Amino acid sequence: MIFRRRHEEPTMTETADITDDDLNDLGDDTARQAQRVVAAFSEDAEDCRMLLDMLGIGPATDED
Repeated sequence: MIFRRRHEEPTMTETADITDDDLNDLGDDTARQAQRVVAAFSEDAEDCRMLLDMLGIGPATDED
């Protein structure tokens, strides 16, 4: 007999609020590796730009 664990979404009371103090900056090497993986699996350039932006690892701009 196979038992499967039922997946349940966390409720609002079970999720933790993440503050900026809880976040760490990615190292340059880690960010570059992540960018390469995203680029390899993206459908096209626009898809790649969107995914990198969503992950916060897009190329640096003059505004940064």
